[in-house]
Amino acid sequence: MDDLFLLLLSTLDSTLRVSAPLVLCAMAGIFSERSGIIDISLEGKLLGSAFAAAAVAAVSGSAIVGLCAAIVTSVLMAILHGFACITHRGNQVVSGLAINILASGLTVTLGGAWFHKGGQTPTLSGDARFSPITFPGAEALGDIPVLGPIYSELLSGHNLLVYVAFLAVPVTWWILYKTRFGLRLRAVGENPQAVDTAGISVTFLRYRSVVIAGILCGIAGAYLSTGQNAAFGKEMSAGQGYIALAAMIFGKWKPVPGLLACMLFGFLDAMAVRLQGVKLPGIGEIPVQFMQALPYVLTVVLLAGFIGKAVAPKAIGRPYVKER
Repeated sequence: MDDLFLLLLSTLDSTLRVSAPLVLCAMAGIFSERSGIIDISLEGKLLGSAFAAAAVAAVSGSAIVGLCAAIVTSVLMAILHGFACITHRGNQVVSGLAINILASGLTVTLGGAWFHKGGQTPTLSGDARFSPITFPGAEALGDIPVLGPIYSELLSGHNLLVYVAFLAVPVTWWILYKTRFGLRLRAVGENPQAVDTAGISVTFLRYRSVVIAGILCGIAGAYLSTGQNAAFGKEMSAGQGYIALAAMIFGKWKPVPGLLACMLFGFLDAMAVRLQGVKLPGIGEIPVQFMQALPYVLTVVLLAGFIGKAVAPKAIGRPYVKER
């Protein structure tokens, strides 16, 4: 029983770490899409900011400076997306995919030109990475049955950005449902004409929304390369931006259900690592490739028919043309 509990605890601990960038990107997608702007570019912003964080942290020796660089990079990409979709009323899906392709190619090109490591950045250590934070009394309380390991192993020992990721969920909920900005944000995603009639700038609201999305994606990217890993690697986002987008839809554009969807995908990813090479009774050893593909397969299956009718904001994907 103790071994099973420790295995479950270890898996949940990994789930929190794996889910952190998904949660941040899902919250970013909620801000953007609730305002009516489709954000396929979550993947590109995640990848671009991960590279910026690792590159700047490697040069400066500071993870905080790397985080700032990641946020600036992601926000610039978000503004580029907004410029194409809001100002010039371009196709939002095409713009998002273009940013993803740009990030995929540019990170490898710049990485190779600057560091000569095949697109990778130098390995980070010391202050160039976000270190785990140990809660007060974690070691002393670790021997207490059940609650001790939960406090010392599951809750304690993560780096700063993991806690920021999960704190972003209640903050997102509060902004969306308890502030004037959130009310206007939700309104502009449903009926931008009514918002414009009330004398509120639809363009300015949507730009602020995509900038917030850029900030959150920047934090997620910094976590990937300076928290979860110790360097940037080619295509290291590995489709997590798309999974976060799917989790957001699975959660029906709401923060808490979106969090639960991200946790589900993170749990499957953590289980995939735990079950590699393990022989299950009556099944045998599960192929590594199957376990690695499981989160992506689940994404398709859930979105295909197990989430009910997911109603997107009515104005999403529709360029707003001011009536004269």
